[in-house]
Amino acid sequence: MTLTVALAMLAGLVLLAVVVHSAWTARKNGPRLPQPQTGEAPRLEPTLTGLGDDAALEQAAALPDLPLRHMAVTRRAARIDALIDAIATLTPEHPISGDMVLTHLPPTRRAGGKPFHIEGLNAETGEWEFPRAGQRYGEFQAGLQMANRLGAVNEIEYSEFVQKIQAFADAIGAGADFPDMLDVVARARELDAFSSQHDAQLGAVLVSNSVAWSVGYIQQCAGRHGFVPGSVPGRLVMPSAEEGAPPMLVLSFDHNAALADDPGHAALRELTLSLDVPQTPESAEPFAAWHESARRLADDLDATLVDDEAQPITLHAFAAIGQEMQRLYRALESRDLAAGSTAARRLFS
Repeated sequence: MTLTVALAMLAGLVLLAVVVHSAWTARKNGPRLPQPQTGEAPRLEPTLTGLGDDAALEQAAALPDLPLRHMAVTRRAARIDALIDAIATLTPEHPISGDMVLTHLPPTRRAGGKPFHIEGLNAETGEWEFPRAGQRYGEFQAGLQMANRLGAVNEIEYSEFVQKIQAFADAIGAGADFPDMLDVVARARELDAFSSQHDAQLGAVLVSNSVAWSVGYIQQCAGRHGFVPGSVPGRLVMPSAEEGAPPMLVLSFDHNAALADDPGHAALRELTLSLDVPQTPESAEPFAAWHESARRLADDLDATLVDDEAQPITLHAFAAIGQEMQRLYRALESRDLAAGSTAARRLFS
């Protein structure tokens, strides 16, 4: 073997070593990837089409300008509640068919940023329900939600509600009786003040201690702890045990990573685990689930738990949060707005 050939071979070996080392370094510094798995397709977060009609209607109330007449409704809507709704009564001269009512319903059930519901008193069953074809109704009521997380009803929103309901009443030949605007606005402000002081959305941020995570790795790890892909990018949820209820916990990350052409190479170093307290009943022990999930995810992902000010969340801090939640639960119950109730879910939305 000549010296030239030997040098060429040595150069080739050196080049190969450089390539291997570069590949190893890139893999080491790249985001963690999920392990190949086989089996059933993963579950997904329930959506409007996957829930019962009551839940679909309740969620639809939070969507802007959703036409009611195009929804396949077979059961009653969320009941109008004098606790959080300003209620107008509509009295026709004689019972009206549900088919006629459906034809003249307002095209949307929102007044500004506030949803409203319309129910009819079924002439046969004596039950209040969302109007249905083939039924007859002798009386109607329309309830405008007085407050939500966007604030209290104002004069403009209330006027829009009156205008839409009056047009509906005229179309079905019914007389309409509305509560006084100033009284409604005053009640709405008091309700908003209470809800603002007793709202709670807990969040714990998981920050990577070393290697970044890929979207697939996060999904695989979270899946081991009961999370399923959400209905929007960058969201994993722990579903509630109650059918049609909002998720108990939400694990969120940068949605741009989820929408990337190759999510497997999108490097993530931060996740947020959140709990919307008023949305889940205390009996489901959501705080314990939030605390336990945060701890287990931090262990599996090699992450540190911090608050929104990047300060580590200690066991003492978790205990203090738990005590505050107990006081919050009692305050909500004192106003008949227990966490997880229909009224609470509507108010804190």
